[in-house]
Amino acid sequence: MNITIVAGARPNFMKIAPIIEAIKQKKSEGFDLSFRLVHTGQHYDKNLSDTFFEELNIPFPDINLDVKSGSQAEQTAAIMIGFEKELKQHPTHLVLVVGDVTSTMACTIVAKKAGVKVAHVEAGIRSGDMNMPEEINRIVTDNLTDYFFTTSTHANTNLEKMGVSKNNIYFVGNVMIDTLLKNETRFKKPPVWEELNLQEKSYFVLTLHRPSNVDEEVQLKKLILQIAELGEKYPIIFPVHPRTQKFLKGLKLDFKNLHYMSPLGYLEFNYLVKHAKAVLTDSGGITEETTVMNVPCMTLRNSTERPETCDIGTNVLVGNDPEKISQAFYKLYSGHWKQGKAPELWDGKAAIRIVDHIMEIFKLL
Repeated sequence: MNITIVAGARPNFMKIAPIIEAIKQKKSEGFDLSFRLVHTGQHYDKNLSDTFFEELNIPFPDINLDVKSGSQAEQTAAIMIGFEKELKQHPTHLVLVVGDVTSTMACTIVAKKAGVKVAHVEAGIRSGDMNMPEEINRIVTDNLTDYFFTTSTHANTNLEKMGVSKNNIYFVGNVMIDTLLKNETRFKKPPVWEELNLQEKSYFVLTLHRPSNVDEEVQLKKLILQIAELGEKYPIIFPVHPRTQKFLKGLKLDFKNLHYMSPLGYLEFNYLVKHAKAVLTDSGGITEETTVMNVPCMTLRNSTERPETCDIGTNVLVGNDPEKISQAFYKLYSGHWKQGKAPELWDGKAAIRIVDHIMEIFKLL
């Protein structure tokens, strides 16, 4: 059996890494299972270097469609054209897509029109915010997908409300946490640790990249100013996303405790997260990691597609509301931040379950 695995952006590779490892393990046991890894090139990321793949033991893609940037329509069209050629040249039994980037949606459409079955990892998550391109990608993908691998019971419920048969929904857990738990002992101090003489639980980590936070100059300035003032007693480490960098230029947001830096590798960034006093972010994936590592997290968004990180995890939604942000800092400083725990099946074995289910579906077991 041949599986074509699609990755379009850096977080996708972190999600497919344990799945590829599980496929290789089955193949070594004598099962007829092989994969072809397709990188659409949706996000050009200089950090997708040899070091990145070696760091997480990810094989290099068999092909890079080299789509790069463009408008939503341009990028979607380019991915579809490139992936259609890929499927014609390399027929497959199953296309496996992950997450909610444009590549996820575009390759799902192409596969279905080519008569190929599709499996979606992280199916069923919803924010309810149709202003997010990712939400549209999720909905389109899940309306075409054949097999749904979910991270939570919330996702299961969302799919059932869509009319998806329970027989096609597989609650497997979270592959991002597979990668996190496998590499947690390998996290390493970034140079900034020694440069700033950072101490455990005595600094903040900040990340921003959502359009609602960074595209409007006044809003971005107001948000960073408040965070810098509320966290004035502590260093704030701010690895700046390339998108955010464009909007920061010229704002002159210089504060003694705010330290801008280039994006970090996986092992270094998660070292900072694990030992931080708290994380402030508008990233969904980081809220999953902080939940498992029991690190307080303030999400600078009004909605989340990962409600379990708020229900039983360490995450709190504050949006960019000054009052909610102030209240969250007060709760943190007063020592009353909630204790979280890992959601069900976030145990490092999601990829094994996914591959086992695929083999059952295609009657390889």
